[in-house]
Amino acid sequence: MLMTYIHIFLAEDDPDDRYFFEDAFKKAAIPGKVTVVEDGQKLTSLLAKVGSPPPPDIIFLDINMPRKNGKECLREIRDNDKFDGTPVVIFSTSNFHKDIDETFKDGASRYIMKNDFFENRQEMLKRLFSANWQQELLNPTKEQFIFRA
Repeated sequence: MLMTYIHIFLAEDDPDDRYFFEDAFKKAAIPGKVTVVEDGQKLTSLLAKVGSPPPPDIIFLDINMPRKNGKECLREIRDNDKFDGTPVVIFSTSNFHKDIDETFKDGASRYIMKNDFFENRQEMLKRLFSANWQQELLNPTKEQFIFRA
């Protein structure tokens, strides 16, 4: 079982998806909290203020969001040295190879398709946050990139 407290930032515009993610996190009994924003613009504003709230341990990004999409956010996060050690997980309905390839190239740590996640959400979160989760998420190979149930 995990012993460390995990602070997640979730950028997700769909209220149902936000609810299911937070519910799975709670039911998986992972110690920590989820800070939720509804779009990419709010995420980048929140990240600009890091320190208050504390920096996230991991960021989950939806690709298709209003105002600023997840791909734009990912590039901004990876361009900021402050977040070099912060894993970014793409959390999307898209299974397009172009989206997967682009986000891998731009420095995402994993790619989770929402359909897979919603079928096995508690188990997927427990697996994702295994004992050495931070090390395992850094510098993934292409074969590790898509995280499946």
